[in-house]
Amino acid sequence: QVQLVESGGGLVQAGGSLRLSCAASGSISSINFMGYFRQTPEKRRELVAGFVGSGNPTYADSVKGRFTISRDNAKNTVSLQMNSLRPEDTGVYYCNADIRIGTALGDYWGQGTQVTVSS
Repeated sequence: QVQLVESGGGLVQAGGSLRLSCAASGSISSINFMGYFRQTPEKRRELVAGFVGSGNPTYADSVKGRFTISRDNAKNTVSLQMNSLRPEDTGVYYCNADIRIGTALGDYWGQGTQVTVSS
């Protein structure tokens, strides 16, 4: 079994910063993707930032230059540093990972954490 546990989030004024962290635990063989999505008002989940394999991170255009995602491969964690936050960044942020356990590949989600940016 795999579990993603998120931390961070909260309420901040526009221009402020928050940091999110996500830790994956379980019998993990490898992680193909790990990153964050956020839920839009239309209830869609859109990619914010993430790592595919061992490559460089990818970011949504709306957060480039403001958000930085980092990872610790030894601990199976990712962190999202969010600076210069805007009211439109408000939403529920979900950690997501595509994790291989043995020969099985699964898609896993964290519990979600609320980020609220006030104007």
